[in-house]
Parts: sequence; C-alpha cells; structure tokens
Amino acid sequence: MRYYFDVVAVLALKDFKLRYRNSALGFVWSLLNPLAYMAILTAVFSVLLHSNIPNYAPWVLSGILTWRLFSVSTYRSLESIVGNTSLVNKVYIPRYLIILSNNLANLIGSCLEFVVLLPLLLLFGIRATWYFLYIPVIVLMEFVLVFGLSLSLASLNVKYRDFYQIWDIALQLGFFLSPIVYDPTLIPQRFQFIYSLNPLAQLIQVVRNVLLYALPPTQFSMAVILTAILLVILLGVTVFRKLEPEFSEEL
Repeated sequence: MRYYFDVVAVLALKDFKLRYRNSALGFVWSLLNPLAYMAILTAVFSVLLHSNIPNYAPWVLSGILTWRLFSVSTYRSLESIVGNTSLVNKVYIPRYLIILSNNLANLIGSCLEFVVLLPLLLLFGIRATWYFLYIPVIVLMEFVLVFGLSLSLASLNVKYRDFYQIWDIALQLGFFLSPIVYDPTLIPQRFQFIYSLNPLAQLIQVVRNVLLYALPPTQFSMAVILTAILLVILLGVTVFRKLEPEFSEEL
C-alpha cells in the first residue's frame, strides 16, 4: 500500500511539473488564465450588459475556478492511459492509479488557484468567515466526482481515440448549462428543478454561498452532489473494469 502511495505521489508531481516545463511563466499561466477570464467576463456582463449581480468579478471568478477543476481535470484525464503506454505495458501497478495521479496533478493546480482567490476576495471587500473552511471539503467532493468520471473517460479514450472531440463538445455545452457567467434564477421556472439536478451547478452555488454570502451548503445541494458522486463512481468503476483488459491490445 505504501509503495502504491509513493508511486501515485511521484507520478502526480512529475505530471504537474511536466505541464509547465517549457513555459517561461510556468504555473503562473494557470493563475493568469482564470483572472483573464474574470476580467473579460466582468467587462462584458457587468460593464457592457449591465448585469445586476453585485460584486460580479469575485462572483464569476469563484464559478470559473470551480468549473476549471472539473473541465481541466476531466479533459486531461483522457490522455492519462494512452499517454502512458510504458507504464501500462511494462510496469505493473493498478492502472486506475495512473488516472488518479493525473487527477491529483490537476488538483494541486486547482488548490493553488483557490488559495490565490482568497486574498482577491478581500480586495473586493468580501469578509473572511468560518464558512471558508467548507472549501477544502467541497473541493474534495468535486475531486471524487472528477475521478469517477475520469475512470470512464480515460478507458473510453483507449477504445475510441476520437473521444477527445466528443468530450470537448460536452464541456462547451456544460459551461453554458452551469451558472458560471449568469444568475441561475434566469432559468425559466418550469426548468428550474431539472436544472438544479446539475451537480456542477450545485457545486458552483455552494462555493459562492460559502465564500460570498457566508451561507452553509443546503441539504438539497449536498444531496444532489453526493448522489452524483455515487452514480459517477459506480459508472466509472464498471466501465473501467470492462475495458481495462483490452488496454494492452489497444495501445
């Protein structure tokens, strides 16, 4: 067990470092990216379109960071098996650990992004409260959701290499189906319940309630998120076990 823990840690740190190896600014780019999005979206929605959401900049940034943990992690997970042929074919470790290490590398980046978010909130006049302590729990829950989905995505991408394009389209759709740039109250009333079953929408709303409004997560939000985690993990394990025996042949 200790050996596998060390392997996952080494692979995660190696993956994290390799992503910024040839970049002049390194990890700073992953911080500038959401800040640039925040500036652009604030200019468009708050200044030009006169959004009535108070403190739009921290409001949209909290949504962007929550979304990035999901989107970047799941998209990169597609490469976790097909990009590690030697590990799959020449070294014996449980193959789900390769996917886990890939997700952990993204988690490191996301945690640093959230750490940078906190002082920015103070600059925008948001008071720090004890509710901020919910953030590690929420991030951990989103990570488990991501890992469950990554098991399916990484396995399917071994079998069907064009799954990149499919998931890229799915992420673009998911961006607009989640309340990242708009107030969820804009959704027509007849669709509100269906919309509320989106676990990403609930995660974003929980993060905003905790950071911006000093409100604890609601029981409904937690129920939707935990149910989604359970279903996605079960699906991921099922797909992974079914396709794993074919990895060596497909690679």
